Amino acid sequence: MSIVMTTRPPEAPSNKVAAFKPTLLQTEEHHLCPGCGEPVAIRLVLEVIEELGLAQKNVSIIGHGCYGSFIMTMDVDSTLCLHGRAPAVATGLKRMRPDVAVWTLQGDGDMTSEGLAEILHATARGENITCILLNNGVFGDTGGQMTASSVIGQRTKNTLEGRDAAYHGHPIVIGDMVAAMPGAAYVARGSVHNAASIAATRRLIRKGFQRQMEKKGLSLVEILTMCPTGWFVPASGGADYMMESLGKTYPLGEIKDISASE
Repeated sequence: MSIVMTTRPPEAPSNKVAAFKPTLLQTEEHHLCPGCGEPVAIRLVLEVIEELGLAQKNVSIIGHGCYGSFIMTMDVDSTLCLHGRAPAVATGLKRMRPDVAVWTLQGDGDMTSEGLAEILHATARGENITCILLNNGVFGDTGGQMTASSVIGQRTKNTLEGRDAAYHGHPIVIGDMVAAMPGAAYVARGSVHNAASIAATRRLIRKGFQRQMEKKGLSLVEILTMCPTGWFVPASGGADYMMESLGKTYPLGEIKDISASE
Protein backbone atom coordinates (compact mmCIF):
# COMPACT_ATOMS: atom_id res chain seq x y z
CA MET A 1 0.00 0.00 0.00
CA SER A 2 1.38 3.39 -0.99
CA ILE A 3 1.12 6.30 1.43
CA VAL A 4 0.58 9.79 0.10
CA MET A 5 2.22 12.40 2.28
CA THR A 6 0.07 15.48 2.79
CA THR A 7 2.57 17.54 4.75
CA ARG A 8 4.35 18.69 1.58
CA PRO A 9 3.37 19.31 -2.07
CA PRO A 10 3.18 16.19 -4.28
CA GLU A 11 6.32 15.36 -6.24
CA ALA A 12 4.46 14.18 -9.35
CA PRO A 13 2.87 16.93 -11.46
CA SER A 14 -0.88 17.09 -11.75
CA ASN A 15 -2.52 15.47 -14.77
CA LYS A 16 -5.62 17.10 -16.17
CA VAL A 17 -7.86 14.36 -17.55
CA ALA A 18 -11.01 16.36 -18.32
CA ALA A 19 -12.33 19.87 -18.64
CA PHE A 20 -12.91 21.55 -15.30
CA LYS A 21 -16.24 23.03 -16.34
CA PRO A 22 -18.83 22.52 -19.07
CA THR A 23 -18.63 24.91 -21.98
CA LEU A 24 -22.11 26.27 -21.21
CA LEU A 25 -20.91 27.48 -17.81
CA GLN A 26 -19.11 30.73 -18.48
CA THR A 27 -17.45 30.96 -15.06
CA GLU A 28 -17.12 28.88 -11.94
CA GLU A 29 -17.38 31.97 -9.75
CA HIS A 30 -20.68 32.47 -7.93
CA HIS A 31 -22.10 34.40 -4.98
CA LEU A 32 -23.84 31.56 -3.20
CA CYS A 33 -22.99 30.58 0.36
CA PRO A 34 -20.12 28.21 1.24
CA GLY A 35 -21.29 24.61 1.19
CA CYS A 36 -24.27 25.26 -1.08
CA GLY A 37 -25.11 22.31 -3.32
CA GLU A 38 -26.89 24.23 -6.07
CA PRO A 39 -23.79 25.08 -8.17
CA VAL A 40 -22.98 21.37 -8.42
CA ALA A 41 -26.53 20.51 -9.51
CA ILE A 42 -26.62 23.23 -12.15
CA ARG A 43 -23.24 22.12 -13.48
CA LEU A 44 -24.63 18.59 -13.93
CA VAL A 45 -27.60 19.89 -15.92
CA LEU A 46 -25.33 21.84 -18.26
CA GLU A 47 -23.03 18.85 -18.73
CA VAL A 48 -26.00 16.68 -19.76
CA ILE A 49 -27.32 19.31 -22.16
CA GLU A 50 -23.94 19.44 -23.91
CA GLU A 51 -23.62 15.66 -23.95
CA LEU A 52 -27.03 15.24 -25.61
CA GLY A 53 -26.20 17.78 -28.31
CA LEU A 54 -28.78 20.29 -27.06
CA ALA A 55 -26.43 23.22 -26.41
CA GLN A 56 -27.99 25.26 -29.23
CA LYS A 57 -31.50 23.82 -28.89
CA ASN A 58 -32.58 24.39 -25.30
CA VAL A 59 -34.29 27.08 -23.26
CA SER A 60 -34.43 27.31 -19.47
CA ILE A 61 -37.28 28.80 -17.48
CA ILE A 62 -35.96 29.89 -14.10
CA GLY A 63 -38.00 30.44 -10.95
CA HIS A 64 -37.22 32.64 -7.97
CA GLY A 65 -34.40 31.44 -5.74
CA CYS A 66 -30.69 31.72 -5.11
CA TYR A 67 -30.09 29.74 -8.31
CA GLY A 68 -31.56 32.62 -10.33
CA SER A 69 -28.14 34.28 -10.35
CA PHE A 70 -26.92 31.56 -12.71
CA ILE A 71 -28.92 33.14 -15.52
CA MET A 72 -25.95 35.53 -15.81
CA THR A 73 -23.32 32.78 -16.07
CA MET A 74 -25.04 30.05 -18.12
CA ASP A 75 -24.60 30.32 -21.87
CA VAL A 76 -28.21 29.25 -22.34
CA ASP A 77 -31.29 31.09 -23.57
CA SER A 78 -33.17 31.72 -20.34
CA THR A 79 -36.02 33.68 -18.88
CA LEU A 80 -37.13 34.43 -15.34
CA CYS A 81 -40.79 34.09 -14.45
CA LEU A 82 -43.17 34.86 -11.63
CA HIS A 83 -42.71 32.87 -8.42
CA GLY A 84 -43.86 29.27 -9.02
CA ARG A 85 -44.97 29.77 -12.61
CA ALA A 86 -42.10 28.07 -14.44
CA PRO A 87 -44.11 25.02 -15.64
CA ALA A 88 -46.81 27.30 -17.07
CA VAL A 89 -44.27 29.45 -18.93
CA ALA A 90 -42.48 26.33 -20.13
CA THR A 91 -45.79 24.97 -21.41
CA GLY A 92 -46.34 27.96 -23.66
CA LEU A 93 -42.78 27.93 -24.96
CA LYS A 94 -42.76 24.21 -25.67
CA ARG A 95 -46.05 24.35 -27.56
CA MET A 96 -44.71 27.16 -29.73
CA ARG A 97 -41.27 25.56 -30.17
CA PRO A 98 -41.68 21.77 -29.90
CA ASP A 99 -38.26 21.33 -31.51
CA VAL A 100 -36.48 22.89 -28.52
CA ALA A 101 -35.61 21.15 -25.23
CA VAL A 102 -37.44 23.22 -22.61
CA TRP A 103 -36.46 22.83 -18.98
CA THR A 104 -37.39 24.54 -15.76
CA LEU A 105 -35.16 25.26 -12.78
CA GLN A 106 -36.99 25.73 -9.48
CA GLY A 107 -36.33 25.47 -5.78
CA ASP A 108 -38.64 23.63 -3.41
CA GLY A 109 -40.15 26.90 -2.19
CA ASP A 110 -40.82 27.95 -5.77
CA MET A 111 -42.31 24.60 -6.83
CA THR A 112 -44.03 23.14 -3.78
CA SER A 113 -45.03 26.29 -1.90
CA GLU A 114 -45.68 29.00 -4.49
CA GLY A 115 -46.17 26.87 -7.59
CA LEU A 116 -47.75 23.60 -6.46
CA ALA A 117 -50.75 24.03 -8.77
CA GLU A 118 -48.52 24.77 -11.75
CA ILE A 119 -46.42 21.60 -11.59
CA LEU A 120 -49.47 19.43 -10.92
CA HIS A 121 -51.50 20.86 -13.79
CA ALA A 122 -48.54 20.69 -16.18
CA THR A 123 -48.18 17.03 -15.24
CA ALA A 124 -51.90 16.42 -15.65
CA ARG A 125 -51.62 17.77 -19.18
CA GLY A 126 -48.55 15.62 -19.84
CA GLU A 127 -46.55 18.61 -21.03
CA ASN A 128 -43.38 17.51 -22.79
CA ILE A 129 -40.93 19.44 -20.59
CA THR A 130 -38.16 18.59 -18.13
CA CYS A 131 -38.46 20.08 -14.64
CA ILE A 132 -35.43 20.31 -12.35
CA LEU A 133 -36.22 20.76 -8.65
CA LEU A 134 -33.48 21.86 -6.25
CA ASN A 135 -34.75 20.75 -2.86
CA ASN A 136 -33.12 21.97 0.34
CA GLY A 137 -36.29 22.60 2.34
CA VAL A 138 -35.53 26.33 2.63
CA PHE A 139 -36.71 29.60 1.10
CA GLY A 140 -33.07 30.59 0.68
CA ASP A 141 -33.59 33.65 -1.51
CA THR A 142 -35.95 35.33 0.97
CA GLY A 143 -33.96 34.66 4.12
CA GLY A 144 -34.20 30.99 5.03
CA GLN A 145 -37.82 30.33 5.98
CA MET A 146 -39.58 26.95 5.98
CA THR A 147 -41.11 25.68 2.76
CA ALA A 148 -43.75 23.06 2.05
CA SER A 149 -40.87 20.60 1.56
CA SER A 150 -39.15 21.21 4.90
CA VAL A 151 -39.08 17.91 6.78
CA ILE A 152 -40.10 17.14 10.34
CA GLY A 153 -37.40 18.35 12.73
CA GLN A 154 -35.65 20.50 10.11
CA ARG A 155 -34.34 23.85 11.32
CA THR A 156 -35.09 27.04 9.41
CA LYS A 157 -35.32 30.68 10.42
CA ASN A 158 -38.99 30.33 11.34
CA THR A 159 -38.68 26.79 12.73
CA LEU A 160 -35.68 27.15 15.03
CA GLU A 161 -36.76 24.13 17.06
CA GLY A 162 -37.40 22.08 13.96
CA ARG A 163 -40.56 21.63 11.90
CA ASP A 164 -43.39 20.26 14.05
CA ALA A 165 -46.08 18.18 12.32
CA ALA A 166 -48.83 19.16 14.76
CA TYR A 167 -48.19 22.87 14.30
CA HIS A 168 -46.74 23.21 10.79
CA GLY A 169 -48.17 20.14 9.06
CA HIS A 170 -46.31 17.47 7.14
CA PRO A 171 -43.96 18.05 4.17
CA ILE A 172 -45.29 17.72 0.63
CA VAL A 173 -43.41 14.94 -1.16
CA ILE A 174 -43.89 16.40 -4.62
CA GLY A 175 -42.00 13.66 -6.49
CA ASP A 176 -44.40 10.97 -5.34
CA MET A 177 -47.42 13.14 -6.16
CA VAL A 178 -46.20 13.82 -9.69
CA ALA A 179 -45.24 10.18 -10.27
CA ALA A 180 -48.79 9.07 -9.46
CA MET A 181 -50.19 11.10 -12.37
CA PRO A 182 -50.56 9.59 -15.88
CA GLY A 183 -48.94 12.58 -17.56
CA ALA A 184 -45.60 11.97 -15.82
CA ALA A 185 -43.08 10.14 -17.99
CA TYR A 186 -40.09 10.17 -15.69
CA VAL A 187 -39.67 11.07 -12.01
CA ALA A 188 -36.45 10.59 -10.07
CA ARG A 189 -34.66 11.96 -7.04
CA GLY A 190 -30.93 12.45 -6.75
CA SER A 191 -28.49 14.27 -4.51
CA VAL A 192 -25.14 16.06 -4.61
CA HIS A 193 -23.89 15.19 -1.12
CA ASN A 194 -21.01 12.96 -2.29
CA ALA A 195 -19.20 11.87 -5.44
CA ALA A 196 -21.24 8.70 -5.97
CA SER A 197 -24.53 10.55 -5.66
CA ILE A 198 -23.34 13.26 -8.03
CA ALA A 199 -22.54 10.65 -10.68
CA ALA A 200 -25.90 8.94 -10.16
CA THR A 201 -27.79 12.23 -10.32
CA ARG A 202 -26.14 13.04 -13.63
CA ARG A 203 -27.63 9.83 -15.06
CA LEU A 204 -31.07 10.75 -13.73
CA ILE A 205 -30.91 14.19 -15.35
CA ARG A 206 -29.90 12.60 -18.63
CA LYS A 207 -32.96 10.35 -18.57
CA GLY A 208 -35.16 13.30 -17.74
CA PHE A 209 -34.08 15.06 -20.93
CA GLN A 210 -34.20 11.88 -22.98
CA ARG A 211 -37.86 11.28 -22.11
CA GLN A 212 -38.66 14.80 -23.34
CA MET A 213 -36.80 14.15 -26.58
CA GLU A 214 -38.81 10.92 -26.93
CA LYS A 215 -42.02 12.94 -26.41
CA LYS A 216 -43.13 10.76 -23.51
CA GLY A 217 -44.52 13.51 -21.26
CA LEU A 218 -43.37 15.53 -18.27
CA SER A 219 -40.14 14.65 -16.48
CA LEU A 220 -39.30 15.75 -12.95
CA VAL A 221 -35.81 15.33 -11.54
CA GLU A 222 -35.57 16.36 -7.91
CA ILE A 223 -32.09 17.04 -6.54
CA LEU A 224 -31.42 17.31 -2.81
CA THR A 225 -29.01 20.18 -2.28
CA MET A 226 -27.20 21.49 0.78
CA CYS A 227 -28.03 24.82 2.45
CA PRO A 228 -25.86 25.04 5.58
CA THR A 229 -26.67 28.73 6.03
CA GLY A 230 -30.42 28.10 6.12
CA TRP A 231 -30.00 25.07 8.38
CA PHE A 232 -27.66 26.75 10.90
CA VAL A 233 -24.91 24.15 10.48
CA PRO A 234 -21.24 24.53 9.48
CA ALA A 235 -20.56 24.33 5.75
CA SER A 236 -18.56 21.15 6.31
CA GLY A 237 -21.53 19.49 8.03
CA GLY A 238 -24.12 20.32 5.39
CA ALA A 239 -23.98 17.02 3.52
CA ASP A 240 -24.37 14.91 6.66
CA TYR A 241 -27.19 17.06 8.02
CA MET A 242 -29.03 16.90 4.70
CA MET A 243 -29.03 13.12 4.57
CA GLU A 244 -29.97 12.87 8.25
CA SER A 245 -32.98 15.14 7.68
CA LEU A 246 -34.19 15.44 4.08
CA GLY A 247 -32.61 12.14 3.08
CA LYS A 248 -34.93 10.16 5.36
CA THR A 249 -38.09 11.70 3.91
CA TYR A 250 -36.91 11.85 0.31
CA PRO A 251 -35.24 8.52 -0.64
CA LEU A 252 -32.96 8.63 -3.64
CA GLY A 253 -33.51 6.82 -6.93
CA GLU A 254 -35.97 6.51 -9.79
CA ILE A 255 -39.61 6.79 -8.80
CA LYS A 256 -41.21 6.36 -12.23
CA ASP A 257 -39.94 5.64 -15.73
CA ILE A 258 -42.64 5.15 -18.33
CA SER A 259 -40.16 3.56 -20.75
CA ALA A 260 -39.31 0.85 -18.23
CA SER A 261 -42.95 -0.32 -18.23
CA GLU A 262 -43.29 -0.49 -22.01
